Amino acid sequence: MPKSASDSPSLAPSRKLDMQAPPETQVVIDFDDNRAVSALVGPYGQNLAQLERRLGVVVDSRGNHITIAGSRDGCDAGRRVLETLYTQAAQGHDLSQGEVEGAIRAVIAQGSLFEYDAKAPRSTFEAINLRKRPVRARTAAQDLYIRALKRHELVFGIGPAGTGKTWLAVAQAAQLFERKEVDRIILTRPAVEAGERLGFLPGDLREKVDPYLRPIYDALYDLMDSRIVERALQSGEIEIAPLAFMRGRTLTNAAIILDEAQNTTSMQMKMFLTRLGENSRMIVTGDPSQVDLPNGQTSGLAEATRLLDGVEGVAQVKFTAGDVIRHELVARIVAAYEGLPPRPAAGKP
Repeated sequence: MPKSASDSPSLAPSRKLDMQAPPETQVVIDFDDNRAVSALVGPYGQNLAQLERRLGVVVDSRGNHITIAGSRDGCDAGRRVLETLYTQAAQGHDLSQGEVEGAIRAVIAQGSLFEYDAKAPRSTFEAINLRKRPVRARTAAQDLYIRALKRHELVFGIGPAGTGKTWLAVAQAAQLFERKEVDRIILTRPAVEAGERLGFLPGDLREKVDPYLRPIYDALYDLMDSRIVERALQSGEIEIAPLAFMRGRTLTNAAIILDEAQNTTSMQMKMFLTRLGENSRMIVTGDPSQVDLPNGQTSGLAEATRLLDGVEGVAQVKFTAGDVIRHELVARIVAAYEGLPPRPAAGKP
């Protein structure tokens, strides 16, 4: 004989003790594609666990049925996140933890009072469409950054590590290159650790600079076909050069990225910015909290963002610890370091 509700060993009696607990809502979603549902749940249910932590709900998966329990707003947000991710999975996209976090942040940013369409080709956040795969903004700051990259000739992306500044800059440059809106991509950064003196390192110029530009290389190979990248590097259509080698050049028909710009001096930054030629786009990224210049030397990035604030054609997008998308712990680490008092400049107590 089936058990009655009073015989069932449920948590109902304990819940009656909390008279202030809000009423719980339950949402059940049925999906059709088994493969897409498996990708949606993630290995060992990690995607659902991430959803639970971020939205304060309880998510249970049984076959193609997923149940969300919690507050009304939490369940509504969870449903929208799952439907968005399911649509991406059904289209063959991989669902990394970053993609899950991006979908959660997009839903939170959209709020609950809007017309929602889970089958829309993309979220309301901007995207950069590459041949290999689309790159979507995962935070409101990234969305603003992509919009700025598409509309301005010079863009500063400023903020802590892990916010996607360099990643999205390379994606935008790759898109311009694939669409033949520019003829080449130029990647540069100051080699502060070697004092711009790279002669003692073995190999040719590219091999000397490689250790400093490895993050950009990684982004290129992840966003573009490796054969295209290798061919473009050999032909010079993708050029890797230390900042010291930019002097005297005029860069036309190019997408130019200066990474780690917080380590430029005032003169280096001025020199670099004045290299901008006809039909070119320039993207400058940096983290003001990680300046490796000698004490007392002004960061060219800090000076440039101050001097060019409000100048027509120039956009500045600032990221915070809340925009870190690498790992939940990275965001907490950045926040902890941001809480430290600023280091005094040389010669000051």
